[in-house]
Amino acid sequence: MSNTNAHGLVESPAQHSPLVKSENVNHNGATDSTTEPKDTLAIIAVTLAAIAAFLNVFATQPLLPLFEQIFHASKAEVGRSVSVTTLGVALSATFWGTLAERVGRRKVIVISTFLLAIPTVLTATSTTLTQVVIWRFLQGLIVPGIFGVTIAYITEEWPRSRVPRVMSIYLTGVVFGGFLGRLLPGVAAVHQVIPFVAPRWGNGFIIIGTVEFIFGFLLWRWLRRDSPLAAGAVKNTNIFRHLRNPQLIATCAVGFNVFFSLVAAFSYVTFYLAAPPFNLSPAKLGMLFMIYLVGLVVTPLGGIWISRAGSRTALICSVGAGIVGILLTLIPNLPVILLGLTICSSGVFICQTASNSYIQRIEKSGGRASATGLYVMVYYAGGGVAGVLPGYLWRYGQWKACVALIVFVQVLSVIIAGSIWKGKDA
Repeated sequence: MSNTNAHGLVESPAQHSPLVKSENVNHNGATDSTTEPKDTLAIIAVTLAAIAAFLNVFATQPLLPLFEQIFHASKAEVGRSVSVTTLGVALSATFWGTLAERVGRRKVIVISTFLLAIPTVLTATSTTLTQVVIWRFLQGLIVPGIFGVTIAYITEEWPRSRVPRVMSIYLTGVVFGGFLGRLLPGVAAVHQVIPFVAPRWGNGFIIIGTVEFIFGFLLWRWLRRDSPLAAGAVKNTNIFRHLRNPQLIATCAVGFNVFFSLVAAFSYVTFYLAAPPFNLSPAKLGMLFMIYLVGLVVTPLGGIWISRAGSRTALICSVGAGIVGILLTLIPNLPVILLGLTICSSGVFICQTASNSYIQRIEKSGGRASATGLYVMVYYAGGGVAGVLPGYLWRYGQWKACVALIVFVQVLSVIIAGSIWKGKDA
């Protein structure tokens, strides 16, 4: 039950959780706080959860050319090793969210992390591309049990004033995990890190699976029990109730557009930069993902900004920056293009933080995990569409047509958030 304090503010049950740091309002209205050791371990734990999940999602991207040779398959066929994982995420996100509300978020996060290690390691045993695709699909089915549920866990276990900052730290783990997930398999495939593993490309998956098992143990140790509201208190979550919430649907639409913009930009800019006058090699194109590391700095700062300015203001400004960034890529100068992609991706990271923070604020009935699951499902659907739709426009205007599509989607996000994200929670 929520209580109203002396200042007329509604207190979340998470404010009484043993995880959170104690907060007191001084005579100037500022917040004094002392961080407890449990809080620090919990923040580390949710960050490890983010890393564990996103070590997998794009892990085969650096191996696609190698798979093309090993399995004598086309680019589209080997590309399934990426797309089936995002498909699995979209299909299972709402299931994990609903399950977490019945059995508890902490339990689902820990079990999912241990489970994810199994198909990850088994991927290394594949002798055919079909086997790789099957194991990758299973990984995608399990991943939302970690990162989607962790988002709801953060909201329940920290005071409302701290959620944007903790969420930004968590999303920093997402960025770092995604980067490591691309780096480790590629490096491990070139260097025989584990001498007895065959095929050699499987080294990276053995490493990732081992890391996930270790992280699962640390999560079991460091994640404390759910607050009373979160620990299975929601017994009758109905997904159709979420579908009747216009603010939630609007946030899902924003999430769709955010991931669409990111995937479309970084997938199709490679064709642009591989052609004259740039003529970048595949190895140099792979270095484009170094830009993601900017998110390690931008995302935490974005969380601080969101807590002060509000989710709507932060999202609108970030989308504006993203539009400027993607337009800069039309200038035929490589440093300017890289700057534009950096600005574009940074805007996306802040938009993601704003959307996640807002969705936790508007869902107050205890169904945050299932609401987040719905958001994750739509979010990854945006990435799936982005892998295909820009390709149809490429034939008409190449990269310029793709930029126009991305700008249109970004403007649509501003319209949605600006018109529907209203009230004190925005």
